[in-house]
Amino acid sequence: MAKVIINENICKGCELCISACPKKILKLSEEKINHKGYSPAECIDVEKCTGCTFCALICPDVAIEIQA
Repeated sequence: MAKVIINENICKGCELCISACPKKILKLSEEKINHKGYSPAECIDVEKCTGCTFCALICPDVAIEIQA
């Protein structure tokens, strides 16, 4: 099972990863705000992650890592 790791301090909430995810398991946090004032992305269903890395590849800030 793959694991999505999002560096919340780098993420600026651009939502590119959300649109790139084929499983639609990413969303912007409704509870967290990072030190830059953005709502970072978060994975809402880790079990469904296939490890495709589309989210990590599209992230302009390199804030996402996929661990296999």
